[in-house]
Amino acid sequence: MYDVIVIGAGMMGSAAARHLADMGAKTLLVGPNEPGCKETHTGVFASHYDQARITRRLDCKPDWARFSGRSIARYGEIEQAGGQAFFHPVGAMIAGPETGEGAWLINGARKVAADQDIPFEDLKGEALQEQFPFFDFPQGVVGLYETGTGGWINPRELVAAEISAASASGADVYRDAVVDVDYSADSVSVTCSDGARFEGGRIVVACGPFSKMEGLLIDPIPMKVYARTIAFLEIGDKEAARLKTMPSLIYMPPDLSYEPYVLPPVRYPDGKIYLKIGGDPVDIQLETVLEMKDWFRGPGNSDVASFLADKLMGLMPGLECRSVTYASCATSFTPSGGPLIHAQSDQCVVLTAGNGAGAKCADELGRLGALVATEQDLSGEGYECDFKT
Repeated sequence: MYDVIVIGAGMMGSAAARHLADMGAKTLLVGPNEPGCKETHTGVFASHYDQARITRRLDCKPDWARFSGRSIARYGEIEQAGGQAFFHPVGAMIAGPETGEGAWLINGARKVAADQDIPFEDLKGEALQEQFPFFDFPQGVVGLYETGTGGWINPRELVAAEISAASASGADVYRDAVVDVDYSADSVSVTCSDGARFEGGRIVVACGPFSKMEGLLIDPIPMKVYARTIAFLEIGDKEAARLKTMPSLIYMPPDLSYEPYVLPPVRYPDGKIYLKIGGDPVDIQLETVLEMKDWFRGPGNSDVASFLADKLMGLMPGLECRSVTYASCATSFTPSGGPLIHAQSDQCVVLTAGNGAGAKCADELGRLGALVATEQDLSGEGYECDFKT
């Protein structure tokens, strides 16, 4: 009999389990391992099956800057407790026009930085070109460059560190997918696909897009799931050395044709080095769990991948690209733009909706989920969002 069962062993769920265990709650974390072959996998998926996600404090949205700032402040603690390094502080930059329709990104980030005392370099013109000569930004684009706390994290290794730290603090871990939740008794009963059954006083549902799966939550949640395609541009060791000072990048082009994010050179499990770019120009909603599974099993959209690769080659002229490949992912968004972290009943807590920024903030979002699961109030945590819409 567990105090809390966390369903979903991704970035938020593993973080919630660690914090719950540290709080002294008898905790079980349930979730499957990464599938060996996603093309034939029939179960659920997670969005942390990747080697690099941007992390940064700078943000044009105050709450998301706070989420990430508190998470980043604990990266060292998580790495030490979990015995796994995952943070690479290579720097991060937000670039965009400071006038015109797209100026909200730069001006919003400047305001949040001033309000939350986030240090950064404000680069424009020749200074921006001299520091990052491999980028060819249009005239009028400025860059807000964050060092120390900006860079990228390895989401697979982050999850591994969170789970290891949770286990060291006493949490149990069961590696399988949950297929049924029974709320009918005084305790909650959770059944896995292999027939294993566990009981707890309360559950936390932290299943990303699959939190919408029928039978997990008591009530539907106001969350939309969008298909995403990521393009990977392979480069060689010599090119990676040329780009050794390249930061992670969030970019708003003056023509507003798309809103890309770009990861610097990262070596992937196949031994190759890639630049990664995402930022679909059109939102395509995944309505059902079946559509989500079909999308995750596939490679993504080839037209979107070609569009993104062409844009990156234009942004980085002279890039020596050996090949372009692509993959599928998904993001979850709420009407308010904030995460969903609240109790639906005495037995059920929802913890999901990263709104495209959840990876860097996952530990703080998990901590907030753990607070709700132990019946603590979030009103004193200093956030503006209501965590319900």
